[in-house]
Amino acid sequence: MLEVIGLTPAEEELYRCLMQLTTARIDELAERLHRPRTDIVTHLDALRAKGLVLPAGPEPDAALRPLAPDVPLGGALLRQQEALETARASVNQLTEEYRAAMRRHDAAHLVEVITGAQALRDRLRDMQNAARSEVLWFCRANPLAMPGQDNVEEFDALARGVRYRAIYEREMLLEPAALQDVEQGVRAGEQARVLDRLPVRLAIVDARTALCPLVPDRSSGEPSAAVIGRSQLLDALLALFESHWQMATPLRSTAPPADVAEGYRPQADEVRLLSLFVAGVPDKSIASQLGVSRRTVQRRLADLMAVAGVDTRPGLAFQAARRGWI
Repeated sequence: MLEVIGLTPAEEELYRCLMQLTTARIDELAERLHRPRTDIVTHLDALRAKGLVLPAGPEPDAALRPLAPDVPLGGALLRQQEALETARASVNQLTEEYRAAMRRHDAAHLVEVITGAQALRDRLRDMQNAARSEVLWFCRANPLAMPGQDNVEEFDALARGVRYRAIYEREMLLEPAALQDVEQGVRAGEQARVLDRLPVRLAIVDARTALCPLVPDRSSGEPSAAVIGRSQLLDALLALFESHWQMATPLRSTAPPADVAEGYRPQADEVRLLSLFVAGVPDKSIASQLGVSRRTVQRRLADLMAVAGVDTRPGLAFQAARRGWI
């Protein structure tokens, strides 16, 4: 399993053996593993290069001891995750280029129909992951595909600088925990407004792709939606959003003022969270190290942003350093 981050099975077996022995010499390792001495020397050199093994003393023939794997292997794992994220973004961009090319040659590709709640959720996630500048939402009560608390992609997009503007139907804010979810989004940087009534459900990404349900909310059966590319129809949906945005009432965060942070001292778990965050560790990896969900990490960071009186993650990093929180 560790081959994906550069540790071969032979190296892993040798490292695990050395961990069990605590310290050992080359001949002892060769005897224990029933492998040639030259083979052991080769793989020990590889483990030294990866920061996993050191001599136990200054003598030339000193025994060897293992080093903790989290720092060297954790760094390799993060680089692998970053490479995968880059590849995912490239695939999303290539997919958009393909759809744009198809639309230029075939009007049927201007609108794609997708059916089923899971398909809608997947497309909404893909659209947000591919977002570069702005996401627009019409948020109505009783979501068809993805409740607000499940939309972790929004926090990831906000963290990388994507602007979010959302209009909430007033009835939606009466649902349990809905205001709390909206509050977390606003703390993370979302611009939120409210209207008594919205005409449709709608999501628009970067003014180039829209997703809009095709059937009324009260209809039975599987939900379906149209994915609309650049066209006069998309221009009309953008104009629809902007007209309702002008009429909507802004929702403000109820976060405490910035001066509350002056006497605030973070708890031990918050210090660890901030240390990983400032070091540039992705939310998913922080969640894994802390043993919590990625949503919990994002909520805790949003809460710390509120205490620090900032609305961006770089602002939180600056305030955490300035106030001596880490």
